[in-house]
Amino acid sequence: MKKEIALQRLTECGVVAVIRAQSADQLQDIARALLEGGVVGIEVTMSTPKAIQGIEKLVDAFGDKVVVGVGTVLDAATAADAIHAGAHFVFSPVTDTRVIEVTKRLGKVCVPGAYTPTEILNAWAAGADIVKVFPATTLGPGYFKDLLAPMPFLKLTPTGGVDLKTAADWIKAGAVCVGAGSSLVGKEACAKGDWAAVTNNARQFTEAVKAARAK
Repeated sequence: MKKEIALQRLTECGVVAVIRAQSADQLQDIARALLEGGVVGIEVTMSTPKAIQGIEKLVDAFGDKVVVGVGTVLDAATAADAIHAGAHFVFSPVTDTRVIEVTKRLGKVCVPGAYTPTEILNAWAAGADIVKVFPATTLGPGYFKDLLAPMPFLKLTPTGGVDLKTAADWIKAGAVCVGAGSSLVGKEACAKGDWAAVTNNARQFTEAVKAARAK
């Protein structure tokens, strides 16, 4: 999948599932449930055991039906390993120019993390395709409106504290997509294998994004 297509699909869907699974064995079930609910962006965090192998298996199982990526990337070597395993995007909680460089060189979507206006602009200038504003928990959607007023060219996504109650507000404030973790893929649902609950959450998230964009 070309980078431009991966980026387009992530932003069109508007929801990226941030998966911190207890086992890589759960990933295919989770991905299947998310896809049924309309979520195509699947971020496998490096806190998931055997995350790289899990990414490879997801890509083998689903092909271009989903846009698989890696999250919580803190160094260039991890980014490269995940991309070679099939990851289409790289999310990081921080801005590391070495991670950006290797992701860009390998032709994948780069989403570094930043917090302050200066950090966010620096991440964008360094080559980010989208800047992940993290942690967004205490900032609120108004922060995006404030940032985009003087810098409307930025593409932003919030991670941290995003749930069904706030997803639409983030989109209305200018987010190109939202990153949702436990509010989308709950620990209890995964522990019980309640994939219908995950599908239901995914459907509600995607509907919330569509409704926000329609307004």
